[in-house]
Amino acid sequence: MQILIVDDQHAIRDALELLFDVHGFAPLTAATPEQALALIRSEDIGLMIQDMNFAEGETSGEGGVALFRQVRALDPDLPVLLMTAWTSLETAVQLIREGATDYFSKPWNDDKLLATVKNLLRMRELASENTRLRSRKTRARRALADRHKLCGLVYASDIMQELVSLAVKVAPSDAPVLITGANGSGKEKMAEIIRENSRRQDKPFIKMNAGGLPDQLLEAELFGAEAGAYTGSTKLRIGRFEAAHGGTLFLDELGNLSLNGQMKLLRVLQTGEFERLGSNTTRKVDVRIVSATNTDLTRAIQAGTFREDLYFRLNVIELPIPPLAERSEDIVPLSENYLSELAGDTASLQLAEDAVSALLGYEWPGNVRELQNRLQRASLVCREGVIRAADLALPKPERKAPAERSSIGPSDASSGGERTSQEKARGSWTPGAEREQIEEALSRAHGIVAKAAADLGLSRQALYRRMERLGLSVERRLKD
Repeated sequence: MQILIVDDQHAIRDALELLFDVHGFAPLTAATPEQALALIRSEDIGLMIQDMNFAEGETSGEGGVALFRQVRALDPDLPVLLMTAWTSLETAVQLIREGATDYFSKPWNDDKLLATVKNLLRMRELASENTRLRSRKTRARRALADRHKLCGLVYASDIMQELVSLAVKVAPSDAPVLITGANGSGKEKMAEIIRENSRRQDKPFIKMNAGGLPDQLLEAELFGAEAGAYTGSTKLRIGRFEAAHGGTLFLDELGNLSLNGQMKLLRVLQTGEFERLGSNTTRKVDVRIVSATNTDLTRAIQAGTFREDLYFRLNVIELPIPPLAERSEDIVPLSENYLSELAGDTASLQLAEDAVSALLGYEWPGNVRELQNRLQRASLVCREGVIRAADLALPKPERKAPAERSSIGPSDASSGGERTSQEKARGSWTPGAEREQIEEALSRAHGIVAKAAADLGLSRQALYRRMERLGLSVERRLKD
């Protein structure tokens, strides 16, 4: 990446060009705004340093303002350093509010200017790399959606991309699939994706809450019952297995199934055979089983409440859906998609900035289902189609004790996370050091904010506040 120097004074251009050339940078120079804009269009510019005046005797800074705004229109993310004299300082401060990176006065300090330039170029390279990664990931998601039926699933996180890729990969087989995850995380949607991408997509898709029936009714529900098989039974009842013959049977809430029900289920999974209640005729079915649970089945096995042989029969392929708190990249896309559905063709619903911040800072114990409920409420009480944080009515996070401190810097309990006078005096904490530690923690956690926060001894909300203050964004990395 190159540094573009824009100044009408030949001596200034030469001095800066020599300074950067000696220190291994690639400088380009322009004497006029027109030359500068042409170079930005044709070259890979990583940083622009521009004067505020370009005509002899001009002190208003209007030329610098015009150039800056034209550059922002061409490349909104290009870092811009402003060179100022005392007469243009006020104008430079105004441009800082509009997005300029910083300003320095003539004459300048070489060491400070070089340090600033190095940092800005590094940030520009990281931003460019992040853009390339996002673009590649977007293309991968679109390619997956083009090749497979994703049943309207909305996501942006790497972890969901991996999960969906695995789901559509195993879908064409007849192997049993166990979907695990918290309530409201989207287990049924994942089951639908598996069915829609299987060879059984045109065959029956039967859903059943496996743990929602007492033992007395479970057998009839699973296998059916002849007329008169039990009190009140006056006609033939077709069970779920028989109804799903040739297709897919989705058994939800599997962890709540009684031991007696587990035993009955195991037999039909092993042999494909069953008898209707009240009948001695053995029937055989061809059914693909997809099951789901929010229970930790390995602990349930240890506790003796779930059969180990049934677990291994069902868990040929496991798809663990992470809670929404561990895939925060999905929150805004999910919200915007759901608001679009709520609005329909009649109006539009938009999220204000404070609403987005509130959504990202909340833990979402109820996962996607809770997100939908909050958004539905907000859509009903918001004004002029703009949803604000107050419309979401999210619970306030618990305040931590004042004495609590993280290992990476000052407490977030103080407004804005500013340093205390003692910290400033002893120089024990700098934004650069904090940024480095947060970046390292996010890298170790592969971009999972909850894990990074735990590693740093922070709550997720506190880490998000620090990241927002430092201008950090999350790019989830694939595990090796």
